Amino acid sequence: MTTTEDLIATADAHSAHTYHPLPVVIATADGAWMTDVEGRRYLDLLAGYSALNFGHGNRRLLDAARAQMERVTLTSRAFHHDRFGAFCEQLAALCGMETVLPMNTGAEAVETAVKTARKWGYRVKGVPREMAKIVVADNNFHGRTTTIISFSTDPGSRADFGPYTPGFEIVPYGDLTAMRSALTENTVAVLLEPVQGEAGVVVPPAGYLPAVRELTRERNVLFIADEIQSGLGRTGRTFACEHEGVVPDMYVLGKALGGGILPVSAVVSSREVLGVFRPGEHGSTFGGNPLACAVALEVIAMLRTGEYQARAAELGERLHRELGQLAGTGRVREVRGRGLWAGVDVDPALGSGRELSRRLMDRGVLVKDTHGSTLRIAPPLVIDEEDLDWGLDQLQAVLGA
Repeated sequence: MTTTEDLIATADAHSAHTYHPLPVVIATADGAWMTDVEGRRYLDLLAGYSALNFGHGNRRLLDAARAQMERVTLTSRAFHHDRFGAFCEQLAALCGMETVLPMNTGAEAVETAVKTARKWGYRVKGVPREMAKIVVADNNFHGRTTTIISFSTDPGSRADFGPYTPGFEIVPYGDLTAMRSALTENTVAVLLEPVQGEAGVVVPPAGYLPAVRELTRERNVLFIADEIQSGLGRTGRTFACEHEGVVPDMYVLGKALGGGILPVSAVVSSREVLGVFRPGEHGSTFGGNPLACAVALEVIAMLRTGEYQARAAELGERLHRELGQLAGTGRVREVRGRGLWAGVDVDPALGSGRELSRRLMDRGVLVKDTHGSTLRIAPPLVIDEEDLDWGLDQLQAVLGA
């Protein structure tokens, strides 16, 4: 049998080292559990950074994919196919909007949102050519393309990739005064994560998102919500913006939209906003392909029942209650999050985030660190209560709490 060490050595020898994965090699997975090549089982408390909201090997999603694979998987957008219209109509309805522009990855969707905002600014708002500005927040994570890392404040994502794309202004996340000062007559959009995932599951101050929404209306600026990680049930609502009654001008979606089966992303907005595009001005060979639409249609149908959002809310209360007790021990400095999603800042004296993740892996739990000693916890929404409790017990044991 090929060992874990052999497989990791082969991967290290023949792949670019853009990731530093934990030393585990997964072979199969089901629900909230994964099994490695040597038969060891692990509880997945990461869920593919929210791409696996509905769990590994979800039967409904696999059946939808298999059925479509027997029919047609790709036409390109040169032709219509019979799943495209329904996908666009139903995703727009789920978002309470009118129009969908499908892409593949989350980063592609963010790039599309940037292009949309600029074109809207020139054609509709009347901003002078080449003068459009987009305001973003510090500690953001919207992807890793050249344009997106141009407005990142993370040195690891940005260093040595210049020259950088102009046209962005960065303000502190949650600072309404700074946001107000940053908006000018040439501002076309504000792009925010309603909850900052990569930064450590950071929730903005109460009232911040509604105030930004009102400010953007007053200044004729588009409010773009990047709900790639926070959307589609993760926080206990379909969209994280809903927790504060906010409806943006544009949603950017990805990850869970593909059900953990294939990359599916989309920008969803009004006809006025997405109507700025003309044929040939933007596109994607694979964006909105039949297989992607079939899987995403099933995702939308599952979310329409509300059961996954309710489960995330219910289990989220359990998660944050238990983590809050850990915070009382002094070994956890802060717990943040919303729904079935948490960032846990551990006392650095107990080890780095990677070291803690490794210790959890040794106890059969998989999480991932970010920014020093912060652990992110985001299990599939289908996780059993008992499994969630067991996973949190392992965290408690690792922390010695």
